[in-house]
This record gives sequence, structure tokens and C-alpha cells, in this order.
Amino acid sequence: MADKLKLYFIFLVGIFLFFLINNICFADTLNQPPIFSSSDKILILAPHPDDEAIGSSGVIQKALKQNSKVKIVCFTNGDNNELSFIVYEKRLTFKKGEFLHMGQVRAKETLAAMNYLGLNKGDVTFLGYPDFGTMEILTKYWNTSRPFRSMLARVTKVSYPEALSFGAPYVGESILKDLKNILLEFRPTKIFVSHPADTNRDHRALYLFLKVALWDLEGQIKKPEVFPYIIHVVAWPMPRGYHPNLEINPPRKIKGLSWQELNLTNEEIEKKYNTILFYKSQIKYAPSYLVTFARKNELFSDYPVTKIKNQKENILWQDLDIDKDIRDDLTPIKEEQKGIIANLKYAYHDKDLLIKINLKKTIDKTLGILINLLGYKKGIDFSQMPKINISVGLFGMTVRDKKQEILVGQYTYKGKELLIKIPFSSLGDPNYILSCVHVHRDDLSLDDMAWRILEIDQNKPE
Repeated sequence: MADKLKLYFIFLVGIFLFFLINNICFADTLNQPPIFSSSDKILILAPHPDDEAIGSSGVIQKALKQNSKVKIVCFTNGDNNELSFIVYEKRLTFKKGEFLHMGQVRAKETLAAMNYLGLNKGDVTFLGYPDFGTMEILTKYWNTSRPFRSMLARVTKVSYPEALSFGAPYVGESILKDLKNILLEFRPTKIFVSHPADTNRDHRALYLFLKVALWDLEGQIKKPEVFPYIIHVVAWPMPRGYHPNLEINPPRKIKGLSWQELNLTNEEIEKKYNTILFYKSQIKYAPSYLVTFARKNELFSDYPVTKIKNQKENILWQDLDIDKDIRDDLTPIKEEQKGIIANLKYAYHDKDLLIKINLKKTIDKTLGILINLLGYKKGIDFSQMPKINISVGLFGMTVRDKKQEILVGQYTYKGKELLIKIPFSSLGDPNYILSCVHVHRDDLSLDDMAWRILEIDQNKPE
């Protein structure tokens, strides 16, 4: 009996320590929240209509209470969600005009929701770029006479008359121009934008386009604070549904971040919930998902910039934290396909960018690695800079600049270690590199890594 009581006591102590450690971990990652004043200009950048509500309704309410100016910008009209269209309209269609109609429905929902929060129609701007196409534009569609063609609507230009640049072609220059014009005109003090670790490609692309726009405008506007909010992470937040008494904890699967927490009052939570209900076209096909974000807080975070120093003799590796399976929870995935990247490192050695990837599995005929490297250099138009895509598989390495294959770079692959060497000149000798590593198996893309920013030390190598 004494042994059983002893084991029981140890069990209870273990549970207590588990919860204590978890609470300490959360407390350590949460910093001071954004503070608003009457002099603030708050810019909310939403990848799709509804992200502004689920990601930052609390921000909007608190900002308006302090008489801050608030502006909402929707990157796309969310017209590529065929499932929501079928559920909402109760019919199946393949006509491109119907998908544009869905985009207009979603825009009207945003206007109604923002009006409920206290904003006017003039406070909301729609850009109308292609839903589920903006990452393709960022990485491939620059300096081209053939713009990107959207998947379901099957158009190549902004097709919503109410959009900021109606008729603008689906190319990177159009998006960057719109964002820069908004920043120059509104001159925000705080920007809330989607997160580079979000599993949705448009969410990531909007963050990256914003970064480029802010770099371009350095010295022309006062540098704003940037607060990325995250929406899509596998099995997060849980439980699903409206639970106003619960907090949203930082997703454990994303590492290397420091989080800021904005606490909401009961009245603000209820108003956020009511705001989300305006998005009927999205709630009908996922009734418990959107309202999950109407809780006691909102979270914001960003990755620190990784600084890469040029070394001519010894290689100085910069290790990036690996995110644990940040894919959308609706992605069908087998257990053996998870967590393939064990370690990722970058280095600047002499005249080359070095990338070292340690894998948990060997590359085979179905498994491959994709790496995006987008260079940015001050004083050079971003459209002119290389947009490098590296593909490594069992049978070799291919390097493309946008869509054109180029003959640069070397790689070695031994055991489970992949080492890639890319000349800095082929990246345009950049000040910054927007980087991302993907794993794919057959036709299934596994986004294991978030987009990260590398800052390149341009001083002479040591």
C-alpha cells in the first residue's frame, strides 16, 4: 500500500510540474501588447476578406477607442475557395464570372463587418489580386508580358471595379506599386499583417511583399511597427468553436518567436464574435473555425532577422530553428512524411551563399527539396533582382531564376546531409534574402519551413 501511495504522489507531482513548466513557457514568450493613441495610424493588411476580423478585431476596437485612424486593406477577394462557394450558393459551377461574384460577396461581408466595428466604407480598400496566386506572382511573375492567370476565375488582371487599381495585370510590379502607394498616402505608425509562418501561401506572400515595400520606402516614410498575426497552423487553436472564456496560446509548433499579447474585455470578445458572424459565406462551410478566434486575446509575433557575415577562412554557420509541421490541419499527410528536415543552416563564405540541410530521411525518387531565394538590394528595382528557385532530387539539382533555368551553383549530398553552394552574384549581391525551404513528395508539397529574412553583411570578409 505504501508503494502505491508513493507512486501516486510521484504521479501528482509530475502532473503539477508539467502544467507549471507549460505555464512558465507561455509566460516567457508573451511580451507587452501594442499600445494605441490618438496619433496612431493603424493599417490592417488582410490576405483575404475575413482575416482582418479573425486576426485583429480586438486591435480595431481598441484603436478606435483611442481615436486612432484605422485603414483596412484586403489583398485578395478570396474568390478561389470553391468549397465555400458550393456550400454557400448550394450549387456547383465552373463559370469564371461566378467566382468573381463570390469575391464580390466576400467584399460586401467585409464592408458590413467593418461598419459594425465602427469603420466607414472609405476606410476599406480592396486590391483584388488572385486568391491562391500571389506567392506564384512573388516568385515568378516579374518583367513579363504574360501575367499570372488565376486558377478558378481564370483572369489575368484585377477584375473588381471597386479595387484600387482596376485592370492592373497580375504581376509583382502591380502589387508592389499598390502597397507602396498605400504606405505613402496613409503613412501608418503600426501595421498588422499576416505571418511568414502561416500555412496559407497568400498570407506568407502578403508579409513578404510588405517587407519589400517598406525597404523600398526607407527614408521616405517613418518606419512603422509591424505586428504579424497568424491564422493557419496545424490543429491550432484548439478546441474549435466559440469559447470566450479561453485564451489563445502561442502555437507550440512554431519555434524561435517572441509573442505579444493583446487582452480583450468581455465586451470586445463578444463584439469580435458578432463581427465574425458577418462572414456567412465562410462560416457555412466551416462553422466552428472562424469563431475559434473570438477569445480573450490576440497574438502577434515575428522572426528575428538572421544576420549572415562574410567569412573567407572559417565558415560561420547560422542555425535556423526548425518549425514542427506547420501545415494546415486539413492537409492529408502520412506520419512518415512529417518532420523531414532536422536542421537548416546558412553561411556566407567568400563569394558564395552556403545552405546546409540535414534530413531525417534520405532523398529518393519521390522525395525532393525546394528552396526559394529572393534577393533584395538597395537602389536596385526589386523587379530586376533574381528570384532563385532551387530544386534538388535524387537525380540532381536544377536552378531557375523565375521560370528560366540557369546554370549556376553546386551541391553535394552524402548520407542525409545536403550542402548547396550558390554564388552571391547570381542572387544580385543582395542586402537581404527572402528565403524558404520546402519538402515535397511526388505531387504533394510539404511546407516544413517558414519564410525567413537573411540580412547580408556587406563588409569585407574576415
